[in-house]
Amino acid sequence: MPFHDIAGQEDAKRLLQNALRKDTVSHAYLFTGPSGSGQLKTATLFAQAIFCTELQDDACGHCLECRKVEHGNHPDLTLLKPDGASIKIDQIRDLQRVFSYRSEGINPKVYIIDGADRMTVQAANSLLKFLEEPPSPAVGILISDNSRSLLPTIQSRTQRIPFSPLHPDFMLQALSSEGIPVPLARCAVSLTSGLDGCRELLEQNWFAEMRNLVLQLAKESLSKSSSSVATVGQKLFKTGLGEHLDVLFSMFHLWFKDMLHFLYQKHESIVFIDQLDFISRHARERSTEQWVAYMGYAAESSMKLRSNANTQLCLEQFLIRLES
Repeated sequence: MPFHDIAGQEDAKRLLQNALRKDTVSHAYLFTGPSGSGQLKTATLFAQAIFCTELQDDACGHCLECRKVEHGNHPDLTLLKPDGASIKIDQIRDLQRVFSYRSEGINPKVYIIDGADRMTVQAANSLLKFLEEPPSPAVGILISDNSRSLLPTIQSRTQRIPFSPLHPDFMLQALSSEGIPVPLARCAVSLTSGLDGCRELLEQNWFAEMRNLVLQLAKESLSKSSSSVATVGQKLFKTGLGEHLDVLFSMFHLWFKDMLHFLYQKHESIVFIDQLDFISRHARERSTEQWVAYMGYAAESSMKLRSNANTQLCLEQFLIRLES
């Protein structure tokens, strides 16, 4: 896959291709930007271009080296991801052990650390030494959507490659051309920062079901139907949707924001556009202050989840607040 197949990110692509063209590839890079904006795909493509035997500043996709990367079995490419909640020191030690052997080709070895900001302190310190003195020629690519969490010493030893969110209209057009229904596409685009993130979300079987459930609950809360709290917990946790309450609260946040968009005549910004008729009939049933307060409830509930609060209790408290 060549660089032009990466959507957007023109600055990042230019920096990387210039380095390849001028033979000035750094020993370590930090790909930083919002999750889902194409960092991992770009990192893999950059590694492919480093190994490629046909092109100097891109990946041909046809040579043996390119095909090995595409099939995930290139001996000189190592991908590291969090083991559970974090990247542990043993993973970095394994990486160092792999890199103590010489490269099979003439190019440097490449390692990609996805979620680099989730390294433990011990892992980060171990990586720092590896960054300074790799045992063999190496190119490291650290990927992070929260680079400020990385040790300043690691940041200073890497070349920063910035990634930015793609424009929503661009993503909507791309997803629509892939046959994704507009209501689902608008929701996914509003919850992620890039096409990769959108596609990943849309591929989940529960995503459309969660959207339908949020609409059902949102409408019931307006009619002050107390039955919703009694039944929602059972439905959510029996079907497995309870594992994705963070998305549920984010969707509720969008729903309340849509009510404000309608009140302020910003119809083009409405996410649940297929519900415009319902929104137009009910947006004035609450004041601007109430809709803003509801958005606050959704944000507070998301924060509780991140603090490991009881998920079912968190949801019930949120719904009760809406109906009070």
